[in-house]
Amino acid sequence: MNGIDTLNLDTRSLSTFLTVLDEGSVSRAAIRLGVSQSAVSHTLDRLRQALGDPLFVKSGRGITPTQYALRAGPHIRQILDDLQSLSSGPPLTPATAEFTFTIAANDYQRDLLLPGLVSTLRREAPGIRLQVIPSGIPTADMLRKDVCDLIISPHAPEATDIMQRGLMADRMVVFYDSVYREPPQDMAEYLKADHIALLFATGEKPTLETSLNARGLTRRNVVTVSNFSGLPEFLRGTDMLATAPERMSNHLLRGFAWVPLPFDFKPFTLLMLWHRRNQNDPAHRWLRNQVNAVAATMNGLND
Repeated sequence: MNGIDTLNLDTRSLSTFLTVLDEGSVSRAAIRLGVSQSAVSHTLDRLRQALGDPLFVKSGRGITPTQYALRAGPHIRQILDDLQSLSSGPPLTPATAEFTFTIAANDYQRDLLLPGLVSTLRREAPGIRLQVIPSGIPTADMLRKDVCDLIISPHAPEATDIMQRGLMADRMVVFYDSVYREPPQDMAEYLKADHIALLFATGEKPTLETSLNARGLTRRNVVTVSNFSGLPEFLRGTDMLATAPERMSNHLLRGFAWVPLPFDFKPFTLLMLWHRRNQNDPAHRWLRNQVNAVAATMNGLND
């Protein structure tokens, strides 16, 4: 391959390349960038000439990246990140900073971690406002399109431009009102019992439900709610069961008895997710560190 023609490279062209790589489609990349498909195709043609590689080739009705494109992707992303960090400005001064930071989380994750974050903000950065929005099953576009700055979820989108950091482990357990019933002793008793189930507002079923269905098993779900906050009032004073994260025994489901699931189900890790472009941003990094500090404190209390 001939030497790279650097005169035909610019940040916009390289960003276009990464968008096509992430989207796996010229048309979807054009929509995301707000330009025409022909503009994206023209930019790719210039990059092919500059880099000396086809970059993307036809595959059925779509396109697939070449091995060169797959190898070059992380390097080009790092180059753009480094260039962006040049304009990040001076380090954040929390006491005088003023902006809104948006975090996507469901009610379990929100109530578990974010009150501690707000306490830190009110003490150290009173000008930073926190906005919390529902996360559902998060997508990379939520971060790419600035729907939010950060996502807290056990589900990480499979995308090369999304960064992640583990915050804390948790597991699903069975909650019940000990005044009205005994805990289920085995899977048969668990499946036979009446359950309060979740179906998130975005339409996704919890992983536990899909896992049982995949094994050909079904529970008797007599009440279905759209978030964890709906569990306690339906559970109280009944013989029903509610399957939820163990850490909820410290807040939303405090006062209810609980036991481990009477069958094997893999624990999960709550993750903090953000877009790579914010990796080196001082304000974003400071907020991530505060969220991590809250999680570290909670992990210490549970040791």
